[in-house]
Amino acid sequence: MPIRVEIINAPTEGTIRRLCRRMRFSDQREREEILSRRWGAVALIQGQVAEIFAAADRAEKAADVVIHEIVGACPQHVVVMAIFGDTAAVQAAVQAALEEGR
Repeated sequence: MPIRVEIINAPTEGTIRRLCRRMRFSDQREREEILSRRWGAVALIQGQVAEIFAAADRAEKAADVVIHEIVGACPQHVVVMAIFGDTAAVQAAVQAALEEGR
């Protein structure tokens, strides 16, 4: 299964709130960090577990972004990660995420 990517430019507060409802946070501070900022873009990357965790790692190393797992009712072994940041950082992170085995 190839990695699927959707980029939301200038996400609305409603979009951020909907995404937050599907994220697990270790504490309230993490949730507030997402809700309190105005994000230039959010990328949603979807694929199999191993691919997405490796892709998220590449994305985090390549750009100043915040990444959270989206929890949902996806088929088994499919994961979605949300990549938050300014537009250029999200684009760089997605490009790095899609490069295999760097």
